[in-house]
Amino acid sequence: MYKLLMLFLCASWSMIGVAQQRKVVTGAVQDSIRHDPVSGVKVTVWPDTASVQTNQYGLFRIEVPNGSTHLVFEHPGYVSKSVPLQHDRMLIELSPLKKNSDAGNEIATAKARARFAASSNPNYTSLGVTITSFYDETYGRLYENKFVDTRRKAVSDFALDVDRAAYSNMRRFARLKQPVPVDAVRIEEMLNYFHYSYPLPRKDSLFAMYSHYTDCPWEPRHNLLQVAVRARQIETDSLPSSNLVFLIDCSGSMGTPNKLPLLQAAFRVLVNNLRPRDKVAIVAYAGTPGLVLPCTPGNQKEKILHAIDYLSAGGATGGEAAIKMAYHIAGENFIPGGNNRVIMATDGDFNVGQTSDQDMEDLIEQQKESGVLLTCLGFGMKDYKDSKLETLASKGNGNFAYIDDLEEANKVFAREFGSTLFTVAREVHAQVTFDARRVKAYRLLGYENKILKEENGDSLKVAGGIVGSGHCVVAMYEIEPANPESDGPLATVSLTWRPDGEERQYQLEKTINSSVSSFDEAPDDCRFAASVALFGMLLRKSQYAGNGNAEMVTRIAKRSLGPDPGGYRGEFLKLIKQLKKHTPWLK
Repeated sequence: MYKLLMLFLCASWSMIGVAQQRKVVTGAVQDSIRHDPVSGVKVTVWPDTASVQTNQYGLFRIEVPNGSTHLVFEHPGYVSKSVPLQHDRMLIELSPLKKNSDAGNEIATAKARARFAASSNPNYTSLGVTITSFYDETYGRLYENKFVDTRRKAVSDFALDVDRAAYSNMRRFARLKQPVPVDAVRIEEMLNYFHYSYPLPRKDSLFAMYSHYTDCPWEPRHNLLQVAVRARQIETDSLPSSNLVFLIDCSGSMGTPNKLPLLQAAFRVLVNNLRPRDKVAIVAYAGTPGLVLPCTPGNQKEKILHAIDYLSAGGATGGEAAIKMAYHIAGENFIPGGNNRVIMATDGDFNVGQTSDQDMEDLIEQQKESGVLLTCLGFGMKDYKDSKLETLASKGNGNFAYIDDLEEANKVFAREFGSTLFTVAREVHAQVTFDARRVKAYRLLGYENKILKEENGDSLKVAGGIVGSGHCVVAMYEIEPANPESDGPLATVSLTWRPDGEERQYQLEKTINSSVSSFDEAPDDCRFAASVALFGMLLRKSQYAGNGNAEMVTRIAKRSLGPDPGGYRGEFLKLIKQLKKHTPWLK
């Protein structure tokens, strides 16, 4: 017995000695260009042989024996890297290999193409009737608008808003050199991402409407009708005081460089644009929500920024309780006549409490009765839940943006500060009534999930979208003209809205008498918007793209760049080129 006890003690001391000779090193690996996490990186201890691989978020954890000097990082698509062991936590950037010399990357690409080719729909697999999935990302299923016979139904009724998330999300796929999931493409969000130079309304009007009627470049037998609605621009100094609650997801799924760190950088941009009369509270949530910062004046920027910088990721995602807390705090600090808003920043991956789209929709509809608006900001990849965030924004009288990089954060929170955060009208919807004598059939491009159904009854009583300060909302119809075409009006457009803070509804009507004109002679804004709409149809593999192709999109866009504040139209041309290389049906 004594010998057994001594053997056990010796073995224990030996194990303790071995444990004392090892330390744990953790870290993340990201792409040096896109700053996205890199999974599948082999991390090896040198001169030891122990190794691990980074997970889907680019994270690794490895035990390192004493005497080890380096970690070696290897991946078929990147230049290998040896890093001295100087810290217990590491952030590693790997440089992508050039295509010509990257045999491993070509193999990976071939495997990816084979994976896509294995299905008749290569971009996603069906999860149900209304949700589609791309890897672990979810998107609301869209069924493309069809041509409507004007004699059967002359009225097209749809909600107006200026969500733009689909465009920046598309840009993310382009940078990742991947095809865009078909249901991630919402044409109206692509159209409304860009700045258009239509004049602001008169001082006594909240909106101004403009229209252009031209031939259709991708279908010679058809015409295009573009309707643009421009909202009143409120100068920054005249914007009402803001009562903002930042609702920040700090769960474990946010623990990658393109999520919480990017989120923190984005909110720093917003905070630097706050005024002394604005106030901010911060609710952070993982398994349970917590008040990180009580209501604080906008001029105490260091205090607000410190609270943002202090956040770290970990735990489950308790979205339900967090939303309730955020709305409660916004209600406690409500500013009558002010801008009362919850700004939710998340990847949308809720997994505690109510988590289905319908559950979250019901919750938000209950909360919006408080008069507090909702802005949803999406972050990240692979487990990004676009379908949930789109639902929350649309049901919460709110708007929706996807932040793929810091430049987009600057666009949303700096250059477009007023239009993003300050609503001038709610329940905005357009009703377009076509004259069957001139229009045989019509088709609305995009807005599939914003069409107001006939069963809603009186259109004045249905909810529409929201429009921010200075926003320009663009809608396009493809028209099959009647033959022969009469000289009567083409259509009547009726715009209905409630000014922010008022219960009374207002209407603006415009009769379109235009005869068809040459597309090539249309203004730059009209032609550029058409190029964006066509590209959206191509990405969606639309049956209505006619003779359109990527070359036509490029040609139209190049000739209609016009004034390009921020360079976004020029960037669009680059995205076309990038997506052509990695989207088989665009070639």
